[in-house]
Amino acid sequence: MQHTAIVTGANQGIGAATARALAAQGVAVLITFLRFAPAPDPSTPARYFADRESGADHVVAAIREAGGRAHAVEADLTDPTAPARVFDTAERVFGPVDVLVNNASGWVQDTFLVAESDQFGRVLKAVTPQTFDAQFAVDARAGALLIAEFARRHLARGGNWGRIVGLTSGGPGGFPSEVSYGAAKAALDNYAMSAAAELWEHGVTSNVVKPGVTDTGWVNDAVRAAHHVSQPAEVAGVVAWLCSDAAGLVTRNIIALR
Repeated sequence: MQHTAIVTGANQGIGAATARALAAQGVAVLITFLRFAPAPDPSTPARYFADRESGADHVVAAIREAGGRAHAVEADLTDPTAPARVFDTAERVFGPVDVLVNNASGWVQDTFLVAESDQFGRVLKAVTPQTFDAQFAVDARAGALLIAEFARRHLARGGNWGRIVGLTSGGPGGFPSEVSYGAAKAALDNYAMSAAAELWEHGVTSNVVKPGVTDTGWVNDAVRAAHHVSQPAEVAGVVAWLCSDAAGLVTRNIIALR
């Protein structure tokens, strides 16, 4: 059976690795990305900024060179109309979407403390409407709207096989120094668990993967000295497995990685 996936935020990091892993399993992959320039932070490696400002042509090219199928579309997921357009593009290029990976993030590091940096020297901002909106618009609202679009189309065509996977951090215990990020991801967790309960009878599983510290470009020497650091491909392997036939009985889980 031919599957089609949407992987959001897949021009770099875990998203790009997931797109490659799914394509290696024979899945046609629609990649979304958004080029933007993060706020300057001298504690963060320059690679992170370069990756954030890049497109996704290199990911698509690598997948095609390996014999896979991929297409990329730039999409600002803070726009509530973007999810429908992304699904329209995926269906036009590859056909019905039966795999959704909510990976994109509007990450900004904010805090309730009066502090300019965290213990690793990374720039902190105070919680403001702007830091809230940047993250909840992408991690929570866009994630919910993408799941809703997935479910609507799946049910309309009488689908009986589907996979939803979210990428998370933080959770109900909070995420000090990244408080809005953690809260927005906790909302995505809840949406994914609700999707698992509501869509199970229609052949859809829905899970969330919570990576440990992963080197997506932002890891500096201080972080590396304090933590085990995983590689994006290691996380992508777990996501790709959850999207496979082998994981058909696995649903409504938040899977924490080292």
